[in-house]
Amino acid sequence: MDSSRIAALLEPFLEAPLSPHQLDQISTYIDLLLRWNARMNLTAIRDPEQILPRHFGESLFLARHLFPLATNHRPLTTVLDIGSGAGFPALPVKIWEPSIHLTMIEANHKKAAFLREVTRALTLTNVDVIAARAESLQKTGSIKHPPDVVTFRAVEKFDQILPVAAGFLGPRSMLALLLTGSQLPNQHADSMLTWQTLNIPKSHDRILAIGSMKVA
Repeated sequence: MDSSRIAALLEPFLEAPLSPHQLDQISTYIDLLLRWNARMNLTAIRDPEQILPRHFGESLFLARHLFPLATNHRPLTTVLDIGSGAGFPALPVKIWEPSIHLTMIEANHKKAAFLREVTRALTLTNVDVIAARAESLQKTGSIKHPPDVVTFRAVEKFDQILPVAAGFLGPRSMLALLLTGSQLPNQHADSMLTWQTLNIPKSHDRILAIGSMKVA
């Protein structure tokens, strides 16, 4: 897809334009997504004109709000994404802020292979893809240190995955979620966290929720 068209479709989600390099990375990512999606179900949305705002736009909206929050405190250096699937929001966050160390957890081995292929094609560094269930990693303590941020997009079993995601948090970690409005009351059920919510542009019911551990 043409870089100027990518930039135009992403403009509502950003405060400043992406660099030419970032636009090229997104173009390559879309090409790979469409190619792999012809063989396996990575996304039900197949039109690039819809993929860009729905997947990349939302993910970059998360990234631009997450990292300004970090600059007011301490730099965020590690991000853990649960159920990464086709790589959203994790890989656009990495494109936005290349300095982070990104770990993606995806139990489906074919999807994990796709994530590794995108990482290689975009020449991203400090990226780990773990083909396992988050619950198993939590039980075995495979993630040794709490990440600065845990991310995931709303899933069908949202009420089950939220406590799993919260279990990876340390005292100074944050949880950044892309939700539908109907799921918003459910995420307040976790009393360990305080929440900031933002409406996502170009959507009637999509929300970014950022949770921080409560100070005792």
